[in-house]
Amino acid sequence: MARHRTQGRVRYQAHRLLTENSAQICGVLPPQRVQDAVRAEGVRFRDCLFTPLTTLWVFLLQVLSPDGSCREAVSKLLAFLAADGGAAPEADTGPYCKARKRLPEGVLARLTRQSGGQLHGRMGAGAWLGGRPIKIVDGTTASMPDTPANQHEYPQPSNQKPGLGFPLLRLVAVISLNCGAVLGLALGPYAGKQSGETALFRGLWESLESGDIVLADRYYASYWNLAALARRGVDSLFRQHQRRKIDFRRGRRLGPEDHLITLIRPIQPPDWMDPSAFAEMPQTLTVREVRLRVCQRGFRVRTLVLVTTLIDAQLYSKQELAEAFRCRWYVELDLRSIKQTMNMSVLRCKTPAMVRKEIWMHLLAYNLVRTLMAQAAQQAGIQPRQVSFAGAVQTINAFGPVLLQARPGDLQHLMNLLLKSVAHHRVGDRPDRYEPRAVKRRRKPIALLTEPRQQARQRLQKHAAPKG
Repeated sequence: MARHRTQGRVRYQAHRLLTENSAQICGVLPPQRVQDAVRAEGVRFRDCLFTPLTTLWVFLLQVLSPDGSCREAVSKLLAFLAADGGAAPEADTGPYCKARKRLPEGVLARLTRQSGGQLHGRMGAGAWLGGRPIKIVDGTTASMPDTPANQHEYPQPSNQKPGLGFPLLRLVAVISLNCGAVLGLALGPYAGKQSGETALFRGLWESLESGDIVLADRYYASYWNLAALARRGVDSLFRQHQRRKIDFRRGRRLGPEDHLITLIRPIQPPDWMDPSAFAEMPQTLTVREVRLRVCQRGFRVRTLVLVTTLIDAQLYSKQELAEAFRCRWYVELDLRSIKQTMNMSVLRCKTPAMVRKEIWMHLLAYNLVRTLMAQAAQQAGIQPRQVSFAGAVQTINAFGPVLLQARPGDLQHLMNLLLKSVAHHRVGDRPDRYEPRAVKRRRKPIALLTEPRQQARQRLQKHAAPKG
């Protein structure tokens, strides 16, 4: 009976501190929003220490930490409870790992989309292309532990020998250009039927709204994407695909190397499109092609051609299109921040379900950091893109333990210091920067594994010197 009373006190203590301190510090993730998401997913949790709120916040601490282990995350919770003067549970990661399994993927996905959408709506559209909201789309990959379950759902690339590779998944994200928040995510196997970036992108069309402008590279510049987005009231600005023939002597001329052309719908629908959707596609589509010439020394590209459904040259000049498309590089920096700064390029979980939860939790933490960066930028009178993401993560990790243990009367002062410190770390202003696509630091001269590890162990044991 005494043990149950102790567990009840610890549970109450953790919930009270998380509710009164960390969850209400700046409104980035109010407890009520977590409860609403759990209720919407129809989830029931046992009356234990790791409630949905506690599990979520410990998970957030884990993905934000450079170490990223369950052991460190649970130790932080124990230190947090002990500093408050209460009884702390045993330093066992088992209950926390079981609680993570009980936390549904839908809760994390819902919270990620909500946090990104609210930040995107609050920050406005920015100064590009007449102030219209611009969303960037791009894909990347992530690897995970080599377990049978992961290999079954996310097989390793076919050019890797069995036992020598790692499972690989592909993900495509929709990111706000103005504030960098992730608005939508689709993921699937790296290879296989309907596993490419454009196939995953089709699952993200619901995250686009009428009036948006989608910015992407030439991989997305197909007739089907241009036409389908136009039917939704969404304009596109892509780099023209390298296989499409470009001739500025044809079409309606709008200016030097700037014209309108008419795309004709292919005769046969693609494999993924049903006949009714194919029939609704327009027979023809008018798009605009613009050739840009890059004069900066050191840049790899000398010329590039853009294709867009922004056909009004009076509203969207050639120079404006060029400036907007140059911002497409932000998505590369955002994905790099998620994968490298937040250590998501190599995932830790050993089952596909937990791998997906791990990804959603990284993106939720990323959106919450972006929210703090936006608040810091607004307080400092600068743009959110001027704040360093790596500096923000480092500052949040440094302030986190102090904020969790602070008295209610000190929270506002500490939050002001946190936002001021985040805004202090700026992204360097390096226009037209260029660097060689190579690294200076050499790898250690360690041989690569050329056979499955179990076979290598058996070979070493077979040739080991006899004892005595």
